[in-house]
Amino acid sequence: MSEPGCQIVRTLDVVGEKWSLLIVRNALRGQTRFTQFRDQLGIPSDILSARLARLVEAGVLERRQYREPGSRERSSYHLTESGRGLRLVLAAMMQWSDEYRPAPQGVAAVVADPAGEALRLGFVDESGTVRDPAEAAIVPGPAATWRPEG
Repeated sequence: MSEPGCQIVRTLDVVGEKWSLLIVRNALRGQTRFTQFRDQLGIPSDILSARLARLVEAGVLERRQYREPGSRERSSYHLTESGRGLRLVLAAMMQWSDEYRPAPQGVAAVVADPAGEALRLGFVDESGTVRDPAEAAIVPGPAATWRPEG
């Protein structure tokens, strides 16, 4: 079976489920251990095991073995380059939510640079010019099997 051509479908195949995105979010916050994910997210262990396995299989997380004194060997889960790349996706979701579905109590997290200055995502052309989002359109690429309507 061939890979779907649509980039969104291929992304959703990996992280198109709530728990998967929340695991990645928490991994970006520094969590690596099963118990940390389970306790912080409140996710049932069986679902967490399945989601971690899928994220490892997809190359978003890598499994590393560790052993604490007096305990059996366990796995920790660390973001790969691919997993760290999802920071952009999560930041876009946060920005969308803050604009279109704001929480009455305010924002829970901010995307910021190392100095603490807030950052926003935007569309930037090849020359580095920031463009108005209203100028952006999704158009057929070289492998497209669809054409815009209208």
